[in-house]
Amino acid sequence: MTKPKVLIICSVSYSLLNFRKDFIEELVLAGYDVWCAAPDYDKVNSDAVKAMGAHPVEFNLQRKGLNPFKDFKSVRELKKIMKDLEVDFVFAYTIKPVIYGSFAAQQLKIKTFSLITGLGFTFSGVSLKSKLLGQVSRLLYKLALRKNNVAIFQNVDDKNLFLEQGILPKNKESFVVNGSGINIDRFRPKTDDEFNKGGTVNFIIIGRLMVEKGIELFLDTAVSAHKENRDAKFHVVGSPPEDLTALASRLQKLHDTGVIVHHGTQMDVRPYLYAADIFVLPTYYREGVPRSILEALSVGLPIITTRTPGCRETVEEGKNGFLIPPKELEPLKKAVNYFLDHPGKIEAMGRESRKLAEQKFDVRLINADLLKIINQNIA
Repeated sequence: MTKPKVLIICSVSYSLLNFRKDFIEELVLAGYDVWCAAPDYDKVNSDAVKAMGAHPVEFNLQRKGLNPFKDFKSVRELKKIMKDLEVDFVFAYTIKPVIYGSFAAQQLKIKTFSLITGLGFTFSGVSLKSKLLGQVSRLLYKLALRKNNVAIFQNVDDKNLFLEQGILPKNKESFVVNGSGINIDRFRPKTDDEFNKGGTVNFIIIGRLMVEKGIELFLDTAVSAHKENRDAKFHVVGSPPEDLTALASRLQKLHDTGVIVHHGTQMDVRPYLYAADIFVLPTYYREGVPRSILEALSVGLPIITTRTPGCRETVEEGKNGFLIPPKELEPLKKAVNYFLDHPGKIEAMGRESRKLAEQKFDVRLINADLLKIINQNIA
């Protein structure tokens, strides 16, 4: 019997390893013939996909900007890949693969599952550019999703927004899953000895250092704590985009003066999480469910993040952390000072974070939900 053939489409090849490895392996185990379409494959990522039991296939995609005329080539390439491989269905995630993968699949009448992994910069509306891109995105999403079989969201706020704005037809099959999930074995819980037993409290932010992710607020909080001689260290893992030269300069200056410790981009963040006490993400970016928070939950760190879509799902207020208003410095400083004033709360709240990861965000639970959705909708 021929295996059903699925084409997974993404915008960057390393995301297949970082975010979809467990899902791809589950599909292979479930008897699917899995092909993974991505731009920019190198030998490492290509070999990693093959090691999962899947097949890499490359296509061209402009990662920046959203111009359907310039990106028409991507639609054409994806259509040829689908036709040549004779795929049975498509599973696309992130904005461009969802939109252009859907356009290609529609022309061939191939069943399509679209995973909306957060609305990001274009729906954040924090600049004229993002507002303009948001209008284009809404139109393209609407055209893409109208003939999709299933739309899957990572938080209920995004689903409701798509319904309220008419982007997703009300009669379209749609589901919500709890983010991309986290491998709770790979991100094991802290041992008793790894929890803070007194002394310096270490706060950490990890990820792409975009303004919308709240990095400036984190740095302002570090400056405030430094001026007050609080027994705290503020760790930054990640690097800013190349065009944010002022932010890069500020990071270097604060690192050189001992206000923060900037570790740069790291391939494996686990050692930094185990050395930290509190995870902070003061984002106002439209997240799905931030992977960085899921990793911190699984390790057993209390969380300080914003009361925004995708983030509010990760915190039970006062139990495993605090939710603060976006774009506001004083509430962030207040949450940080709580842990500095009550370091004895860190371990108990960290253990609650781990429980939440196990009960709600275990990647095995998420993958079971995704496989159920696929199996019920490909017949």
